[in-house]
Amino acid sequence: MADYYKILGVEKKASQEEIKKAFHILAHKHHPNKGGDEEKFKEINEAYQILSDKEKRAQYDKFGRIFEGAGNGPNFSGFDFGNFKDKFGGSFDFDFGSGDLGEIFEDFFGFGGGGKRKDVKRGADIEIDVEIALEDILNPIEKEISLYKYVKCSRCQGVGAEPGTKVSECFSCRGKGEVYQVKKTPFGSFTRVTLCPECQGEGIRPEKPCNVCKGEGRVKAEEKIKVYIPAGVDTNQIMKIEGKGDAGRKNGLAGNLFVRVYVKKHSVFERRGDDLFTRAEINFSQAVLGDEIEIFTIDAKRLLLKVPAGSESGRVLRISGRGIPHFSSRGTGDLYTQLIVKTPKKLTKKQKELLKKLQSEGL
Repeated sequence: MADYYKILGVEKKASQEEIKKAFHILAHKHHPNKGGDEEKFKEINEAYQILSDKEKRAQYDKFGRIFEGAGNGPNFSGFDFGNFKDKFGGSFDFDFGSGDLGEIFEDFFGFGGGGKRKDVKRGADIEIDVEIALEDILNPIEKEISLYKYVKCSRCQGVGAEPGTKVSECFSCRGKGEVYQVKKTPFGSFTRVTLCPECQGEGIRPEKPCNVCKGEGRVKAEEKIKVYIPAGVDTNQIMKIEGKGDAGRKNGLAGNLFVRVYVKKHSVFERRGDDLFTRAEINFSQAVLGDEIEIFTIDAKRLLLKVPAGSESGRVLRISGRGIPHFSSRGTGDLYTQLIVKTPKKLTKKQKELLKKLQSEGL
């Protein structure tokens, strides 16, 4: 059984404020929209829903699991049924045969309610990584990628049956895709709905399975997919392309494709948000007297940058609108150039004489 306190990383005597703070930190870290683990996020959310509610927390501290009501059915998983008789005065004498009571209740009540059957035909989602150069995100781009995945069978067009043969209703479930199971327990008989073992929840069976896909309605093959990447995208951003994951079984819904972007580091420009940072070397006279120097932007355009007189090494100058386009709004970041005053390693005789004269003038 999961320990909700350990999941949130708090002590059992933690205050509600401490629990709330721990949840926010973990939820931000593991949120699927930020590239986190979806199952871990669900686990964190479940722990918070229990521990943030005073009544549920008290029940959890006492029994080790929350017993939900009508909507979802009782959830007995994790309860210590081995000590059941002790808790109720030893007046019960159960004989479950080969079945375990915990498993029985997990089977019959552990569905989360609603009874909605999972789409067994739906294809799996796919997640891929795409690496792009920093200069490529200045404008929207379209990349073509090759994926080896499930695609619709071209012979049977996804039906799963040999062309010209019939597809019949499953005789076991009468086309419903599900069957009922009755199980007797010390608390009475319980009925559960489960996938039909004959048709695997599809409700139909082909008279003759397709020779190519063997009745699956899909085969493994390479597919070229064009991925649109908007301007201003940043590392770890994920784009969802609906219907481009694995093809579903027997014309079921296809999964989705999730594209995670990685922006490569640049040798000259450093990205900070939507701003770019770079360096420019100037000599001593330019720093003292001021000057105009030529610099390059990330898209290889030349600009004249005015160096104010009396600039010290390390001074940062801003050029508006020469950074990275904003991802979700109009506008562009800025370009910041840090001035580095060069100290010459070797001087000519004339340069030394001039510097000595300047030195004598107090410079």
